[in-house]
Amino acid sequence: MAGIGENWPSRVSSGVARSDPRNSTEYWWDRHLTGLSLMRADFTTHEYPPHIHEALVVAVTENGGSVVKSRGQVEEATPSTLFVFNPAEPHAGWMGWSARWQYRSMYLTQAALGQLAAGLGIERVPYFTHNIFADRDLIEAFMAMHCAIEEGRDVFHERELLVGSFGRLFRRHGSGGSRIPPAPVDRQLLARVKDRMHADYASELRLEDLAAEVGLTTFQLIGLFKRTVGLTPHAYLTQVRLNMACRRLRHEPVLADVATDVGFYDQSALNKHFKRCYGITPTQFARAAAAAA
Repeated sequence: MAGIGENWPSRVSSGVARSDPRNSTEYWWDRHLTGLSLMRADFTTHEYPPHIHEALVVAVTENGGSVVKSRGQVEEATPSTLFVFNPAEPHAGWMGWSARWQYRSMYLTQAALGQLAAGLGIERVPYFTHNIFADRDLIEAFMAMHCAIEEGRDVFHERELLVGSFGRLFRRHGSGGSRIPPAPVDRQLLARVKDRMHADYASELRLEDLAAEVGLTTFQLIGLFKRTVGLTPHAYLTQVRLNMACRRLRHEPVLADVATDVGFYDQSALNKHFKRCYGITPTQFARAAAAAA
């Protein structure tokens, strides 16, 4: 978990440990959450000396692994572990048993932690008394979040994954933080948010704006949707957009226009969600509609 400063100007790729050209890292700052930076690393030879970050560090291994030392404990980083280091907490790492170590990490400075706390409805984030966690759902959630932020195509989804993942991590394993308030089971609030989604599905809706309109935190809004609808806000909004796409595809042959007109980033995003939810492509749907006309 590299010692990274707080003022790196832009997304940077580089070779690391020049003795092996296969070593590489990519590091960038998130465009939407101030104070959040991310790294993707692929090492065959590398050793981190004891170091600290002025940020909360979360790291998840994709392939292979390493050995990590913190608090006097030596533990293995593998695809079945999630590592968390408090700001200014010393730690070190080296290759150990593995011939390769591919991992993703994220760094939240105080600016990012403040925004995250607001989204969770708490005054401060908790402290972690352990560094390693084996919760499979958390590992998968942080991996999905990191990949979504790297892709950078759906800010609504990125923020939902960010708030939801950290909310679960803080609730289960955080110590000394304030309680994250649950969402009220209020179907009137839910109806208002759903009405807004149906009215403005084609615009660039923001999760925090929808939550603020009904007096909830983003974490509360996610919980409200999960408990009452059975979907997250992003998943529900995606269904609204897919339904509108189906209506358009009965008459509109230009897929790229349909995709952007109903709120998807581009045609490939429409294709991905359409195939995942319906088992067919938008082209198949449009051709069948045209044949039946």
